[in-house]
Amino acid sequence: MKKLIINLCALAGLLTGAAVEAADKAKVVFISGKPSHGRLAHEHRAGNMLLGKALNESGLPVEAVVLKDVGYPKDQSVLDDASVIVIFCTGHGGHVLNPKLDEFDALMKKGKGVVMIHWATEAVKGDPGNKFLEWMGGFCDLHWSVNPHWIPNFKPQKHAIWNGVKPYSANDEWYYHMRFVKDLEGVTPILTDVPPASTLKRPDGARSGNPTVRKAVANGEMQHVAWAYERADGGRGFGFTGGHVHMNWQHDDNRKLMLNAILWTAKMKIPKEGVPSKTPTKEEMHANLD
Repeated sequence: MKKLIINLCALAGLLTGAAVEAADKAKVVFISGKPSHGRLAHEHRAGNMLLGKALNESGLPVEAVVLKDVGYPKDQSVLDDASVIVIFCTGHGGHVLNPKLDEFDALMKKGKGVVMIHWATEAVKGDPGNKFLEWMGGFCDLHWSVNPHWIPNFKPQKHAIWNGVKPYSANDEWYYHMRFVKDLEGVTPILTDVPPASTLKRPDGARSGNPTVRKAVANGEMQHVAWAYERADGGRGFGFTGGHVHMNWQHDDNRKLMLNAILWTAKMKIPKEGVPSKTPTKEEMHANLD
């Protein structure tokens, strides 16, 4: 009997320890949108799975959960204890948050962080766009922002998200001329460069060009394609307009910057050398594709 009691106490101690350890970890929930493009482009779920795996294998106090089903979770309680919610999905009229603005706004008002990747940064004017400004300080706005493929040259900025990241370039569909909060209050540019005029070779259109963006590029104005945002309510947001090209997650600096950004948005301390992760193999990059 005495031995049984000792064993039960030991088991209780182990369970308590596991519960405390889980509670000490920052929970990152990844929401994936439905397929929208061809192979190796806009791989919402596969991209999220690569990032989630890297976080879980980093040895840092973080727990990444990639939701199995695409779209906004049917059981919304999975978001209740999240430190940050990462969204990689179709944007504008097809955005997963459009029918859930009020519910998601309530989560943001609790100080949770949000990260939006690529097309997920594009919002409909009006309530969705206004909420995106509140949550992450900026969004991709039709007839204002543009979506060319180009190769920026990114240089380190004075921010922890750049910890361990070297200057780099990546050929991707980097949106720019984003719609930001007034005077960029609370916004810190993370990836920024001056686009070449060739990025505006298409005629004016919803995503291809407009007089205002043409003037900005002609004037040599820096364009921010990823940014960190500190909200007045204490929450954080991060917008990243790359992500069209799935294979760019194999780029060590590009991947590290995103992992760092997720930790920062979750209010975690980023290691001096950044979040460690192994370069995904070709097999891993081609796994779980839409």
